Amino acid sequence: MSAADIELGPVPGPSPDPADRDGTANRSRQTLRALLRRPGFLLAVLYVVLVLVSAVAPRLFAPGDPTRTVPKDKLLSPSLDHLFGTDELGRDLFTRMVHGSALSVEATVISVGLAVVAGLVLGVFAGYAGGWVDSLLMRFVDVLLAIPSLLLALAIVTALGFGTVNVAIAVGVGLTPGFARITRAEVLRVKTLPYVEAARSSGAGRTRILARHILPNSWGPVVVLAVLDFGTAILAVSSLSFLGFGAPPPQSEWGSLVSAGRTYLVTSPWLTLLPGLAVGAVVYALNHIGKTFEEIQRWQ
Repeated sequence: MSAADIELGPVPGPSPDPADRDGTANRSRQTLRALLRRPGFLLAVLYVVLVLVSAVAPRLFAPGDPTRTVPKDKLLSPSLDHLFGTDELGRDLFTRMVHGSALSVEATVISVGLAVVAGLVLGVFAGYAGGWVDSLLMRFVDVLLAIPSLLLALAIVTALGFGTVNVAIAVGVGLTPGFARITRAEVLRVKTLPYVEAARSSGAGRTRILARHILPNSWGPVVVLAVLDFGTAILAVSSLSFLGFGAPPPQSEWGSLVSAGRTYLVTSPWLTLLPGLAVGAVVYALNHIGKTFEEIQRWQ
């Protein structure tokens, strides 16, 4: 039998390097061990998880009706029956705080999601295209950065009108420039790396290079910024709700609860103090989580 009679099968490509897989697995285990050795990080994660669960299923923590009024129980101080006390209409403040987390978390998720998507689009186009496209998009981002994010959100929500979704859109637009800037910086860094140049030399198209090489390797700082901006978004959403741009009564949001209690700040300070401390704890926990990821990423 001659060599021509032998049917040759497809030549197998290079198999993945086991050393690369082992290195990735070792780094993952080291990261997990480093996180588990930080009790502050674990407490922050636990608190954020509890807040998210309360937003999805508030009746697990507060089975009562947040709109039920009991006039004879108005302005009661915190106790075992009413953990956060009661408001001027006799409504349980803890129940209203837990049920109000659904609207506040919803607005925060929408705003950060909008900012991440818009920032990625602007940053990727600017960083990868370069030239006049980069200059045009970044000048637009610079204009947005020149305006304080809360003031920009206030102007947008004034134009859009009241409501949780409008507040979320306004806050998301205010957060977009930060994501656009950091995404552009990462794309500029990654697109000059050797494996991107090798993919370009082998004939890979722009879409393939973006999807397979640039975007997956530009996610790290964007994720850290997203976690940090969750805290910023909560403060911005609560601030706009405090000013009356959020959901209308009798629906409760964290900012509106703080605003409603300011009338009784001298006689019943818990109406403002306890919701404010709860919101501050969420922001602190998110910032702590983001800073921890940033430190571990820097070590790697």
